[in-house]
Amino acid sequence: MEEISLKAQELFNIGGFSMTNSFLLTLVASLFLLLGAFIVNRRIKIIPGKLQGALEMGTESFLNLMESTLGSAKKAEKYFPLVATIFIFILASNFLGLLPGVGSFTFYSGHGEVSLFRSPASDLNFTLAFAVISVLATNVLGMFAVGAFPHISKFLNFTNPINFFIGILELISELAKVISLSFRLFGNVFAGEVLLTIIFFLVPYIIPLPFLFLELFVGLIQAFIFAMITLVSISLHTALHEH
Repeated sequence: MEEISLKAQELFNIGGFSMTNSFLLTLVASLFLLLGAFIVNRRIKIIPGKLQGALEMGTESFLNLMESTLGSAKKAEKYFPLVATIFIFILASNFLGLLPGVGSFTFYSGHGEVSLFRSPASDLNFTLAFAVISVLATNVLGMFAVGAFPHISKFLNFTNPINFFIGILELISELAKVISLSFRLFGNVFAGEVLLTIIFFLVPYIIPLPFLFLELFVGLIQAFIFAMITLVSISLHTALHEH
């Protein structure tokens, strides 16, 4: 049975930089998406084919969802690249980690035989990095939308003790959001990998298929939730811009 490790396993070390199996699959996901974007961009036509039509329908649906949350088509188009990138990248990472046979590739390192690939979101470093990016990006966008001082005053307000206390709570909320986002995604994906590993070991044929489809659904939902929380944060931080 494959060893279950909470920590991403190191493949090799270059100049003090540790290449882990989760980071390697993150690079693969990045190259896959870059290649896909390049191919789609080269094949864009005025009269769309089936693939282009499906992508346009998906983009339009996502923009409509963002518009309903942000209350403005202009704002939806403005913040679409950030939210869509988060959703697509996490989704691709989750799905690549669940491809049949991905866990079968092994690598002999100084720590013995380890899996060559591991789902990026099953590594807390990956989810924590995305959570920090999400929280920082939404706050920076808020500064650009309402101004740096009005945005910062939500967290550091010395006008009276009540406002100061509320500001501290807002600051704690932003820090808690980093923890919540990172551990929610990590916990669901890692638990799914452990479940699939055990099921494949106990009953390797047919029986694991429903669990595999379940984890594909979980990967989709978790990517969507992460993107939607980012979208809601953008909506909250830029709301004062309309007053």
